This record gives sequence, C-alpha cells and structure tokens, in this order.
Amino acid sequence: MAVKAALLLAAATWVCLSAAAASAFEFEDVPTVAFDERFSPLFGDGNLVRSSDDRSVRLLLDRRSGSGFISSDYYLHGFFSASIKLPKDYTAGVVVAFYLSNGDVYEKTHDELDFEFLGSRWGGQWRVQTNVYGNGSTSHGREERYLLPFDPTLEAHRYSVLWAPTHIIFYIDDTPIREVIRHPDMGGDFPAKPMAVYATIWDGSAWATEGGKYKVNYKYAPFASEFSDLAVVGPRADPVLRFPRRAGAGADQDLLGLMTADYAVMTPQKRAAMRAFRARQMTYTVCYDAVRYASGPFPECDNSDEERENFSAWGESKTVVMRPRARGRRRGRKAGAGAGAKGRTGVASS
Repeated sequence: MAVKAALLLAAATWVCLSAAAASAFEFEDVPTVAFDERFSPLFGDGNLVRSSDDRSVRLLLDRRSGSGFISSDYYLHGFFSASIKLPKDYTAGVVVAFYLSNGDVYEKTHDELDFEFLGSRWGGQWRVQTNVYGNGSTSHGREERYLLPFDPTLEAHRYSVLWAPTHIIFYIDDTPIREVIRHPDMGGDFPAKPMAVYATIWDGSAWATEGGKYKVNYKYAPFASEFSDLAVVGPRADPVLRFPRRAGAGADQDLLGLMTADYAVMTPQKRAAMRAFRARQMTYTVCYDAVRYASGPFPECDNSDEERENFSAWGESKTVVMRPRARGRRRGRKAGAGAGAKGRTGVASS
C-alpha cells in the first residue's frame, strides 16, 4: 500500500510540475560512474577497449566480431544516459545500440526501450531509431526514426532515457525527442519489469540501411563507437521478483525522487522543444502508420488531422527527408562551392 500511495503522490506531483514554468534543464546535475562501478563486458573480447581511467569505453566492429557491455544490475525505473560518438565514413549496415532490456530473463515476454543508431553510405548521416516494447510486444513495436541535426561522428552527444511508472522520455543532449505517456489501454505493452542497461555495436546488414540494400563493407573496419559519461540513476531490482532491492520507505523515497527530478518533468518549454525537433527531424512514426496498423493509432498517440497531412499512409514524413550532399567537386561548379558539405545531414523541412 505504501508503494502504491507513493506512486499516486509522485504521479500527481509530476502532473503539477509539468504545468509549471520550466527551470533550466542541465545534465551536469546527473552523476556519472566509472565503467567498473555499474557495468561488465558482454561480448567481443578485445573489441571492447576501456580507457585508462575507466570512464569511457570503445566498442569495435570488425570481421571477427562486434562488441558490447551490460549493467551489473537490473533496475525498476530510472534515468539512463551515455555520451556516444559514432563511427565515421562509410557505415552502411552498422548498428550501434544503447538500450534497456530484460530479454535474458523473459525470453517471450520481455520489455525493452531502445536507442538504435543506423549507419549510412554518406559519412556522418546516421539515423536514430527509438522503440518501446512491453511484455513481448515485438509484433507491434512502437518505432520512430529521426535524422540528427549534427554530425554524430565529430564529437560525442548525450542520449538518455527516462523510464518512470507513468511515462517515458527519450532525450538527445538536453532536448526531449519523444514522450510516451502510459495509457490504460496500453495494458502490458508499457514496460513494467526490471531491465538491464546494454550498449552494443553489431552487423545489421540484413535491415539497417535501406532495408538491407547496403551491407557492412569491412574494408572500412574497424568501426569504432565511443561511450562516456555513463549515468545510471534508479533503484536496483530483482528481475524475477520484480521488486526494488531497497524496500519500504526507502523504495518510496527513491520513486518520489525519480518522479520529481528535472529530467522526469515535461514542462511546457521542454514539450515545445520536443515538438520543434520532431517537426524538423522525424522521418517515421508508428502513430501515423495506417498500413501496418490499419485498426488505428496506438492509444498513447497524440495525433492531429493537421499533423497527419505531413505523413504518408505508412508513417513516413513527407517533409523530412535525407538528401545526400555532393562529395567532391562537380563539373562546372566553382572551387570551394559546397565546402563542408561532406558528412553533414541535409534536411528538407516545410
């Protein structure tokens, strides 16, 4: 009863704070950890390279293997974050992922929250995909894809997931890009079991770039992704019993602290920034995909007829498209024209 009361109080507090004016949102307030404090190697052996101070990790993909790491504990809700620098040059077929999952414990009823980065033929023009699975709902995942407004191969950017009992927020740097509010009709589709934190790089040639048309080209290997500023804020939990390891008043306090933290509160200013990002960068959303989901949008989707006009029937944006920039000079162009275009993302927006 105490946990339920704390959840109701936290939810009410979240609603009230969401309607209030925003204070500055800064990730500097989130403590980071050394790799050995919260993580362990998952696979890849020599393709996982830890820094001398143990504050960052390089994940490599070559002909022999990809690589990855996993958190040492499972968590029931929390805030999970990493600064990631993606591989440069030709990266078609390469997939870098930062995600939460309990698939190792619940093979057929697993939960998952994803950041998946999909490589490209054009240098820095990576795409990022987010997804939400609950209780094994892989047959109707909640994908969204976006272009990035920067070249993610030049420097690290922070990618974060807030997972609360009432809502989920995906962030890029300090900008929220997606909010999933728990709707009663979602049922078991909302992730509700303890999950571990993963980071991986692997060969996704079968699907990652234009549906598998372009494969990983290992003459550009090794592909290196760098993870730093690792942050894990949340109650550790038993994945089978599904309860926080800290019980009673301590668990209530942890939940209330999470729900009232800046990164858990969607203020009007942050929601406006999110909508602006989505209007400029989102290339696909499941909420407007009437081909795969003919029965209608998912219950948590906040659709509008005006916005729907910007999307095709299969959920692809009509206004945000990837346009590869010219690489090198074209005949008849002046020297220097288009300089700096290599590796940059071209976005056409209405």
